Amino acid sequence: MVERRKTGLGSVFASIFRGVDLARRIIINFFFLLILLLVVAWWGGDGGPEVPDSAALVLAPRGLIVEQLTGDPLDRAVSKFTGDEIVETRKQDLLRAIAAAKDDERIKVLFLDPGQLRGAGLDKLQELRAAINDFKESGKPVVAGGDFFAKSQYYLASAADEIYLHHMGVVLLEGYGRFRTYYKNGLDRAEINWNVFRVGEYKTAVEPYLFDGMSDAAREANEEWMGDLWDAYLEDVAAARNLSIDELKAGIEQFPEHLEQANGQTAQVALHLGLVDHVGSRDEVRNRLIELAGEDEDSHSYQRIGYEAYLETLGDEDLPSGDSKVAVIIGRGSIQGGSQPPGTIGGDSMSALIRQARHDEDVKSIVLRVDSPGGSTHASELIRREFELAREAGKKVVVSMASVAASGGYWISTASDEIWASPNTITGSIGIYSMLPTFQTPLEKHLGTRVDGIGTTWMSGLGRLDREVDPRVAKGMQEMTDQGYREFLDRVAEARNMTVDEVDAIARGRVWSGADAFELGLIDKMGGLEDAIASAAALAELGDDYEVEFLERELDFKDEMMIDMLGWASSWYQPSTHTSLRPRFETLVANFLREQAEILNHFNDPYGLYAHCMCEVQ
Repeated sequence: MVERRKTGLGSVFASIFRGVDLARRIIINFFFLLILLLVVAWWGGDGGPEVPDSAALVLAPRGLIVEQLTGDPLDRAVSKFTGDEIVETRKQDLLRAIAAAKDDERIKVLFLDPGQLRGAGLDKLQELRAAINDFKESGKPVVAGGDFFAKSQYYLASAADEIYLHHMGVVLLEGYGRFRTYYKNGLDRAEINWNVFRVGEYKTAVEPYLFDGMSDAAREANEEWMGDLWDAYLEDVAAARNLSIDELKAGIEQFPEHLEQANGQTAQVALHLGLVDHVGSRDEVRNRLIELAGEDEDSHSYQRIGYEAYLETLGDEDLPSGDSKVAVIIGRGSIQGGSQPPGTIGGDSMSALIRQARHDEDVKSIVLRVDSPGGSTHASELIRREFELAREAGKKVVVSMASVAASGGYWISTASDEIWASPNTITGSIGIYSMLPTFQTPLEKHLGTRVDGIGTTWMSGLGRLDREVDPRVAKGMQEMTDQGYREFLDRVAEARNMTVDEVDAIARGRVWSGADAFELGLIDKMGGLEDAIASAAALAELGDDYEVEFLERELDFKDEMMIDMLGWASSWYQPSTHTSLRPRFETLVANFLREQAEILNHFNDPYGLYAHCMCEVQ
């Protein structure tokens, strides 16, 4: 018998193969055991939260209050588990919890804890205030407490019967602001040609590339609509605190003098101005809530349940049902081409939802809740056309504008039977622009590189950013932009029963508050989402027997199981996601650069034409 021995090279490969195979089996077994553990835990859960017989409902919104959470449910579950969660709170969840707690005998008090709230549109805060005031009709008290109250946080807290502020805290009512970075001087120094094509002197989205500061037209428009928002804010807060608007304004303007008189004690200034009722420590808030809701002996604190856990106990029992449906489609974020996850409006993905509603015989009306500054004109037109087809199929279409429904956000609203908005909605901005930067000068001057070549037509290579824009291309881009604006005007004129000249007089990119837009005929009625839903049902003659269905991409069983398992896993393994209210300087710079990159990354219109409004406020 001949013995065969492996060569040295063969022995090496064999050893490598055995090592790789062993690693593969270890990894597979690890993930198998992990999945098995999660499945067992998922099936053997404790049944969910329970409401104590006497408890405080804790309303503690985190991050931004939004109409729609960013990302698909599975994406959000994974992000939460890994610690990469985008911190947001859905407004509708807060409203539903407050409404259910009003008639729940177990809930004795509503506690507002806005400490982790980063911001919200004024219209959303006003809806929450209305819900809190309705809760008060039950005779139950509302208490607010915090270490620090910024503008949005304080607006929510001001709806309470009692406001507690930490003795080292401050109420900072900084007002609304619109500040942008202007690049023109830097672009000139770098010799970058940022070619801009626009229609409308108020179309300010492109101003940072044209000027070194805010134009007179932008300043005029911004002062008007921001002034409307600030007046509404002051009016609501003054009424809640039994102050006059003049007293509130004087307290803000004279804050430095009050601070000097209080020897630098900011909390005492807030107390003196009537902005809070009590100044002290956290234990005083805790003791007050124990007095109202009872004590939890295990935690030595008050009996409580958070609004998210409370919603789990409700299930679907408090939701209306019926044979006919009003479908609600949320359009939040910039409008982009293709299919996009929630938090961004995709021309294809939203069109698919509208078609789903159109072909559902039980759906009699569609409500579009739009919270968008606009974006791609092509994607906007795809969505508008789908709503037009839905109306032709006999569906009633009602638009409900949230904080922002401007530019492309207004474009997609035009194919509707009614448009509702809040007095403080930011809308209008009917205008078009396009941009095409080129870098040929700095590349040649500083790097010594130059582009040369030939093409079969004068249009060959027209998309290159390292070549000067041909004058014929520039002329064509302006003509396309002009045509886009004319089409926008036509859409609005037809929808609003106005002439094109009448629309042009109030368009040209100008931003309006909801109150002004109502006077100008750009919207039909004032009210929130619930008002729009009721109107959509009335237009379809549904009476009171109908179901409200929020349409989103449907999940399959696998996705739902993974979401539940990840939710369970997150309950015992949760990476720290706490961020300071005062981030480090390098974090601020990184966030700024990321935001600028995201803005440019949103520009994916196939024709390079955008109906977008840079009209967010701080």
